[in-house]
Amino acid sequence: MPRSPLQRAVRAPAYMMKDKPEGAGICGTSLAQSTEDITVKFSFSPEQEEFRTAVRRFLADQSSTKEVRRLMETEAGWERKGWQALNSELGLCSVRIPEAMGGHGFGFGEHCIVLEEMGRALLCAPYFASTVLGAGAILNGASTAQQQMLLPAIAAGDTVATLAATEDNGHWDAAGTTLTATKSGDVYHLNGHKSFVLDGHTADLIIVLARAPGSSGESGLSLFAVRGDATGLDRRPLASMDQTRKLARLGFDKVQAQLLGDEGAAALPFARTMVEAAVCLSSEMVGGAERLREDALAYAMMRMQFGRPIASFQSMKHKQADMLLEVELAKSAAHFAAAALDDGDADMIATASLAKACASDTYLQTAIHAIQIHGGIGFTWDNDTHLWFKRAKSSEVLFGDANLHRERMMNHWAA
Repeated sequence: MPRSPLQRAVRAPAYMMKDKPEGAGICGTSLAQSTEDITVKFSFSPEQEEFRTAVRRFLADQSSTKEVRRLMETEAGWERKGWQALNSELGLCSVRIPEAMGGHGFGFGEHCIVLEEMGRALLCAPYFASTVLGAGAILNGASTAQQQMLLPAIAAGDTVATLAATEDNGHWDAAGTTLTATKSGDVYHLNGHKSFVLDGHTADLIIVLARAPGSSGESGLSLFAVRGDATGLDRRPLASMDQTRKLARLGFDKVQAQLLGDEGAAALPFARTMVEAAVCLSSEMVGGAERLREDALAYAMMRMQFGRPIASFQSMKHKQADMLLEVELAKSAAHFAAAALDDGDADMIATASLAKACASDTYLQTAIHAIQIHGGIGFTWDNDTHLWFKRAKSSEVLFGDANLHRERMMNHWAA
């Protein structure tokens, strides 16, 4: 099979070392043979940096702030034409999908490079919903035959998928699931509602988490595939502070659905999908934080006060140094979490929560600093800083805030 441009660009390990230790993963750790001499190193290969450059260049053309402002005013929040260009030119939807399912078969390291650059560019597209949530749930919970049926269209960008799991109670775990699935013969029907569904009002395929009547806790949880145009499905966009990321509330009234995987076996696949989502969102967030830091520094070097740039003031130097330190630490946590997923690390749940908590705090604080550095203009609609600030605030609570993830991390280490 001919190799795509993406496969040719990313062909080396994501970390650069002469000897690869067994089990090492993308952006991973280099452990010396002696336990007394342990070195940890994060770096990407030249091929991956070239890939990052290509993605950044493409997004600079396709996702300018002018385009972001135009799309965020629309109800859908994205357009098929731009979505098709994203996949026809770079094939980004197929990065993590296995080659047997029509994808490129790379790991979370490469996938998080893409998400980091999309967070930097504030891309208005259903990429996160389709490739992280929708495709992730299918990979984790569907049978091989179902994966072969559903994933090729997602990899090609022909089908936009999403995951509907959270309900009005706002719980980001399976405990809050009340939507029920009933079976009549060989046909399943769903009744209930889902809320805060990413791109749920425009998705072609919706993966729904539901439970059998009378079940509680994690028992009875199953994943179902529902067509976006299914009879009885009511899709309504939600008004939110972040107009660049669209959310929807879905109502299910005897909606026919296809069971994915085994009935009642969705607890672990769903939990795995949410861990992956936390890591991927962390990468997207550090990309946005890096963009804010760079824009704030550029403005400080341009803005003149008392005859010299405000960047030369000692207080500004301290603030810039703090921003740089916080962003670099968050990036390291996100890279490490991606490596843990690729390696199947036993502590990947804790590292995912660590990355999400760190990225949540860093992104929002960097946005606050950026607005302060811009001064009065930073609060105006015409200045672009508020776009990233709103994304930072919405991402802070998406899949759980920093406090929730710190609690999960501590519970994991205490277990």
